[in-house]
Amino acid sequence: MASNKKKIVEEVSSWLRVFDDGSVDRTWTGPPEAEFMMKPVPPHQEFIEGVATHDVTINQNSGLAVRIYIPEKNTNCQDKNKLPLILHFHGGGFCISRADWYMYYHFYAQFVRTVGAICVSVYLPLAPEHRLPAACDEAYVAFLWLAAVARGESSEPWLETYADFGRVFLVGDSTGGNIVHHLAARAGCIDTQPLQLLGGILLHPGFLRAEPSKSFLEIPETPLLTRDMVNKFMTLALPISSTKDHPITCPMGPLAPPLTTLKLPPMLVVVAENDLLRDSEFKYCEAMKVASKDVEVFINHGMGHSFYFDKLAIDMDPEMAAQVDKLVEKITNFINNH
Repeated sequence: MASNKKKIVEEVSSWLRVFDDGSVDRTWTGPPEAEFMMKPVPPHQEFIEGVATHDVTINQNSGLAVRIYIPEKNTNCQDKNKLPLILHFHGGGFCISRADWYMYYHFYAQFVRTVGAICVSVYLPLAPEHRLPAACDEAYVAFLWLAAVARGESSEPWLETYADFGRVFLVGDSTGGNIVHHLAARAGCIDTQPLQLLGGILLHPGFLRAEPSKSFLEIPETPLLTRDMVNKFMTLALPISSTKDHPITCPMGPLAPPLTTLKLPPMLVVVAENDLLRDSEFKYCEAMKVASKDVEVFINHGMGHSFYFDKLAIDMDPEMAAQVDKLVEKITNFINNH
């Protein structure tokens, strides 16, 4: 008798299993003590530790949603002291993660309190069910929604009350940083007034090349990034038959639009010294400078990829905690200076 049991055809250890019927299981199967970081945090419109959140479906047809964070100290603001607006894109190799995961909530709740900003975090579609460019396209839809709210064509009371649409920044973690670049380039081609995009912040962006870099081959792996994760996620996420030289993963490569032709805002690129992706990130920064783009580089010395999400390690390592503080301080200064 034939078995009806589904068979795993691809697996990324701890994170993801793809079955022969096309279904995907993203149940965490790694160390149980780390599972809390991947648990969803329900939205709370009351202030908890100085931050309130709520989720909004911004496209009824696709179900595209965002999570909004506001800090408590600004709830009685007037127009003159409205807060800068962050449009955030999570990482996860385009295959895992959600905007409501604890790892994002813990960092971005602290972020809005410290920076003094509103954050709108997008629930991105995931591969392999939604291969690229789906995540980039939905990020653009979210940006257009913000522009519509700024013009009064859509309504979102929290943003209308507290956000300064004249000071909008894009922020992306890991592969969310790739989305920042591509969305900024796309936004440069349209009139977004009165919304003004003043900068992009790429945190350990997921830039790659088909030919592995020295850092990719030699730097020790971390729990949040292994070579197997990168290779399998890209196989699942990139368009069929594409390589890592695809413009979304390699915007500085020959298949991407020349950087000189793009209208980009000032960019802050944050690189972790011990990140497998370090060399490709530096290549992007060098290419941006050659193209006469405004790019600033900040290095987290001694740190690995997306270390600022690893609450277990941060709680045990004072140096890692200090690096998180330096990272947030750098982002705050970048926003305040633009």
